[in-house]
Amino acid sequence: MAIVKPSLAKGTRDFSPLEMERRNFIFNTLKRIFKKYGYSEIQTPSFENLSTLTGKYGDEGDQLIFKILNSGDYLSKVSDDVLGHKNSVKLIPQISEKALRYDLTVPFARYVVMHQNDITLPFKRFQIQPVWRADRPQRGRYREFYQCDVDVVGSESLLNEAEFILIYWEALRQLGLKDFTIKINNRKILTGIAEILGKPELIVDMTVAIDKLDKIGLDGVNKELLERGFSEADLEVLKPIVLLEGNSQEKLESLKTVLASSEKGLQGIEEIEAVFSYVAAFNVDEGVLGNDVAVDITLARGLNYYTGCIFEVKTNEVAMGSIGGGGRYDDLTGMFGLKNLTGVGVSFGADRIYDVLEELDLFPRTSISSSKVLIVNFDKNLEYYTIPLLASLRHEGIAVELYPIAAKLKKQMSYADAKQIPFVLLVGEEEVKSDVLTLKNMESGDQMKIELATLIEMMKG
Repeated sequence: MAIVKPSLAKGTRDFSPLEMERRNFIFNTLKRIFKKYGYSEIQTPSFENLSTLTGKYGDEGDQLIFKILNSGDYLSKVSDDVLGHKNSVKLIPQISEKALRYDLTVPFARYVVMHQNDITLPFKRFQIQPVWRADRPQRGRYREFYQCDVDVVGSESLLNEAEFILIYWEALRQLGLKDFTIKINNRKILTGIAEILGKPELIVDMTVAIDKLDKIGLDGVNKELLERGFSEADLEVLKPIVLLEGNSQEKLESLKTVLASSEKGLQGIEEIEAVFSYVAAFNVDEGVLGNDVAVDITLARGLNYYTGCIFEVKTNEVAMGSIGGGGRYDDLTGMFGLKNLTGVGVSFGADRIYDVLEELDLFPRTSISSSKVLIVNFDKNLEYYTIPLLASLRHEGIAVELYPIAAKLKKQMSYADAKQIPFVLLVGEEEVKSDVLTLKNMESGDQMKIELATLIEMMKG
């Protein structure tokens, strides 16, 4: 058999013990906050039926779904006509019935419909699992990455949107970030803008284009809008709206004038104002509304299912794309047969957050080893004396390991040092006779004589 050079698929990564410690720091922080706000955890399969996912993310999103080939001879049932034309749109449904999960929101909607008789509304859930996208890998963007979603369905209250702002703010602060912006917009405002242009049918084309303002600039957005059916006159109307200046309240006041003839647009403005009012009622730090939360009319989020408030979070401390986002979806479950069930949710981009915390050196100083104590292995006879000690310590819930062979002491000390195990327990002939152990602090180098009961008390303290 030929030797294959090991390599990773593009856009994927291995995680070392240190990286897992840091990733779990992020996940555990988020879980703790989600639970504090009344959310419970669920999980869904890594792959879904292709029909469950397609048509939910727009044309661009559909192209980024990883399809899974049917098992066996997947081409045997495909007609020569389809094969001959080499048309992937017609071919894919015949050779692929499953696909890797693109996000956690659509599987969540499917979950709600399938379990509608088992859940209590409003249903508040969080989910931390990997998703896959056939995107071009780059810094902060991977083909396999974790999403941390928190959603509530079955409640129209804008109190939910306000709490998501607080969840974002509290979570990012606890992770150590100090300068970030929680952007908010409303799809009803975007609908209103399309209405005053006289092109309500082009709302999706407009939102997809202006959502790219940060990436391609105003000229790029204008070019794309022209290609999507908008006129030069439309661009003149859009320009001052897209480039709105001032604080959040000033922007909303300007929009009230611009959208005076659009009932839908004014409703969107009222919803944002209601969310701000709820946030203020929590008496949180004034910076939440003053500096950390901002109305951004260019925020469109290209996904088709958002219908109300939409969110996006960016850090201002590191050059990085969004580290979170979400919004309200009034009838996401309708595509699965359960009509008129509103929901709202947000997502944390764990992988991008990791990169930000690493660049800013914000991770806590933690050991890469779960072990607190390493017991030195001097020889076979002493090994059998130390095993009961090992068992006693573990019985008390203390993470401890015995070096598996009687190697040189220097090698065992190097092992403890490399794994950042803070204490080493030396049990030689002298310790066996006196029934008093020797404990070495690996950081200070100090050694002390200690009895087992005292050691247990010390390690548990």
